[in-house]
Amino acid sequence: MLLYTLTFVLALLLALYGVPLARRAALQFNIVDRPDGRLKLQAEPVPYFGGLAVYLAFLISLALTFEFREEALGVILGGTLVVMLGLIDDFGVLKPWPKLIGQLIAVFVLIRSGVRIEIAALPDWLDLLLTVLWMVGIINAINIIDVMDGLAGGVGLIACIWLFVVAILNQDSLVAVMVAALAGSLLGFLRYNLYPAKIYLGDAGSLFLGLMLGALSMIGKYQAAHPIAVLAPVLILGVPVFDTLFVMYIRWLRGIPVFLGSSDHFALRLRHWRLSVPQVVTVSYVAAVILGGVGVAMMFVAMQTAMLILCTTTTVAILVTVWLKRIDMSRPSRTMLHREPSPEPARRVP
Repeated sequence: MLLYTLTFVLALLLALYGVPLARRAALQFNIVDRPDGRLKLQAEPVPYFGGLAVYLAFLISLALTFEFREEALGVILGGTLVVMLGLIDDFGVLKPWPKLIGQLIAVFVLIRSGVRIEIAALPDWLDLLLTVLWMVGIINAINIIDVMDGLAGGVGLIACIWLFVVAILNQDSLVAVMVAALAGSLLGFLRYNLYPAKIYLGDAGSLFLGLMLGALSMIGKYQAAHPIAVLAPVLILGVPVFDTLFVMYIRWLRGIPVFLGSSDHFALRLRHWRLSVPQVVTVSYVAAVILGGVGVAMMFVAMQTAMLILCTTTTVAILVTVWLKRIDMSRPSRTMLHREPSPEPARRVP
C-alpha cells in the first residue's frame, strides 16, 4: 500500500505544479477554446493543455516508483499515441476519420502488448473484436462527456477509485499502481478545472483519459462469482457510457451525424432544465459513485441477484433517457435567463 500511496501523492504534486505551467504555455501559444455564441458560451478563451499536464504527471510518477512490465509499457505507449493525436486535434486540423484511425492504431498497440479482453467461453476473434469496440467506445465516451467544468476529470477520478478497489481485491499490483498514478494526476488537475475552469483537458487529455480507463478496466479481473460480473466495467464507467449512448440515440432521432457537435449531452440538458454547473457535476459524481459501487457489488453476489441488479439499472437508465429526451432544448431555460454572477465557461462539445 505504501507504493500506491507514494505514486498517488507524487502524481498529485506533479499535476499541481504542472497544470499552471501548461496553462501559461497554452495562453502563450494561443491554444485556447474560443467562445462562438452557439455551443461555446464562456466569457473569454480558456486554454487547453490540461491533459498534457495530466499525462506528464502520470508518466513521471510511474517512472519514479514502478518497474515497468510489457503490459504497462503497452498501455503507456498507446496513451502516448492518443496524446499526440489529441494535441493535433486541439490545433483544429484533424478530421473525424483520421482521428478514428489514430485510435485504432493505439488499440492495436495495446493488443500487441497483450492488453485485451480474454473471455474463455468466446473464440479468439470475438475477444479481439470486443477489445476494439470497447476501447474505441470508451476513448470516445470520455471525449464526448468532456462538455462541462470538472465533469470528465471528476467522473474519471471516481472510476479510478473503483478500479483501484477491484485491483486491490484481486491483488493486481499493475492495475493498482497505474490507477493510483492516474487518480493523483486527475485530482491535481481538478484543482484548476472545477467551475469556473481555468484550463481544460483538451482532446489530448480526454483521449488519454479514455484510453487509460478503457485499458485498465479491460485487464482487470471481474468473474469472481459468475459470468455476469464481466459487465462490472460497464457500470464502473456507466456515466460516460450512458452519455455516449444517449447522444447517439438523440442524434439518430434527429437525423444528424453522430460526429456533429450539438447540445444533446445529458449534462447540457440538465443545465438547460434548471441546474447550475456545480449541481450538474455533483449529480454526475453521485451517479458515478452509485454505478461504480453497483458494478463492484455485482462481482460478489449470486447470479440471480446480479441479474436483478443489471435489469434494475437498465430500467432506471431507460426512464432517465425518456425524461431527458422530453426536455425542450429550443426554449430558453431558467438558469440561462437567470445567470450566476460568474459566466459559465462552457466546453467545446464533441
